[in-house]
Amino acid sequence: MFEAEEYDIARDELRWLLSGCAEFVEAHLLAGQIAIAAANDLPLARGHLGYAWQLGIKAWRREGGPRNVPYDHPANQSWFDSGAALAWCLEKMGKSRMADEVVATLRQIDPSDPTGAAAMIDELRSGGLPMLEL
Repeated sequence: MFEAEEYDIARDELRWLLSGCAEFVEAHLLAGQIAIAAANDLPLARGHLGYAWQLGIKAWRREGGPRNVPYDHPANQSWFDSGAALAWCLEKMGKSRMADEVVATLRQIDPSDPTGAAAMIDELRSGGLPMLEL
């Protein structure tokens, strides 16, 4: 439905899913993506993405903050993607410090930055100009 740009139907389906399981990380990720794609509604997207992000952070902290949380494990991908999308959203909303915190946490958990969140933030800030490392 998302790929076919049937956002109203997808939104209704996600609401139904979330009414039965409010902690469904992937549903919050998709709802955030729809909020951006369908209406450029950054506050709504931030709400869904932030909720998904917080769910993962709470689980991560409950486990003692393990360093080995691989992106390639299917159960982790929606959370990592939510974090990258949240950082993008925060940066677009002018909340650079918060975006940096999300990216730093993502990189702390997986230094390889599998979602490319750090590069994405750099590109947003530079307007696509190449970044020089000194």
